[in-house]
Amino acid sequence: MTTAILECISTLSISAQQLRRLPKLLEGGFLKMPSTVKDSDVPNLFREPYIQTGYRPIDQKWKYYFLSLFQKHNESVNVWTHLLVALAVLLRFRTFVETEGFSWDVLSMPLVLYIIASLTYLICSILAHLLQSKSDSSQAWYDSAWYFFLPGAAFLGWMSCFGCCFAKYRYKRPYPVMRKICQVFPAGIAYILDISPVVQRILACHAEDCKDTAVWFHCLQIILFVMSSYFFSCPVPEKFFPGGCDIVGHGHQIFHVFLGLCTLCQLEAVLLDFKSRQELFTTRYSPELTQVSCVSFFALIMCSTITAAFLREKIKRKLAKKDL
Repeated sequence: MTTAILECISTLSISAQQLRRLPKLLEGGFLKMPSTVKDSDVPNLFREPYIQTGYRPIDQKWKYYFLSLFQKHNESVNVWTHLLVALAVLLRFRTFVETEGFSWDVLSMPLVLYIIASLTYLICSILAHLLQSKSDSSQAWYDSAWYFFLPGAAFLGWMSCFGCCFAKYRYKRPYPVMRKICQVFPAGIAYILDISPVVQRILACHAEDCKDTAVWFHCLQIILFVMSSYFFSCPVPEKFFPGGCDIVGHGHQIFHVFLGLCTLCQLEAVLLDFKSRQELFTTRYSPELTQVSCVSFFALIMCSTITAAFLREKIKRKLAKKDL
């Protein structure tokens, strides 16, 4: 094990020596890279306490931020520390597999999942620091996101309806776990996509000592939605008190309560946003794009209605055959 670790360190040190020369090549004219700027030249969102220089300019192309891996800036150490650790994890695991007679079977899965989890958090950290100065709130991002966001949201909304209807049609009591997956998974993915711009806004707001009241309602509605999802998915508390929650207190009732509270918080947040963000909305989105969003809503309703009606007829025919 000690030998393997020393080999990893040796390999990484050689790579580090080679990569150390790249910033000079890039900054010396081999590839024109924008110079770093002072804290006063970037929005508050991108400033760090007591860090005054070494910031990368915002609103550059994605290519610049990826190539800034080889540029000297105030995120360089953050990026390279986790990048080197990720390489070390890969090299160490490869050595372990090659020298310890590793077997890719079920018993090895916890170790494999640990490696995957470690690499996932390291890669996410690398990308977060590498792309930190890319302004996700630029108009260009919203313009590009609009074309996949609304169709994706509409499609996943329809899949949520289809999943629930199909689960009713396909599975019978005692219900298997797959029935709940068909009901929950599409809705969960749809919610993640739908809420992603709000999450981005929450994170940006809290980074700036948030004073936006609507953001707090958005936070609360997300928490309530997660809680409602739990009670929708799990037969709690009736599982622990059979017969004691028949009329009042079973999980689906609690789900309704939390989902109702979630809707109220979401409504309050939307109303606050409607009052305070009208100018921002009209700047980002033209009337034509707004009309597209409204049409997509009615298209979703139509597709969901057709799906429900189609599966309803199949259920009726299925029940009729059983009666015969």
